[in-house]
Amino acid sequence: MAVQDEEPIRIKRPQALDQMSVAELEHQITWLRSEIAACETEIERKIAQKRAADSLFGGGS
Repeated sequence: MAVQDEEPIRIKRPQALDQMSVAELEHQITWLRSEIAACETEIERKIAQKRAADSLFGGGS
């Protein structure tokens, strides 16, 4: 497929907080908390993976 035929990547631009309703702000907080939780889970997975590799190969720090 040629590059011209591909769909453009759409980026959702954040809305100014003062323009958001209370419900929209609450939804944004919920979404951000879920994103943070996903990041924390990934960090823990990577730390565990590094510890396992370090113990197997004798790495440190």
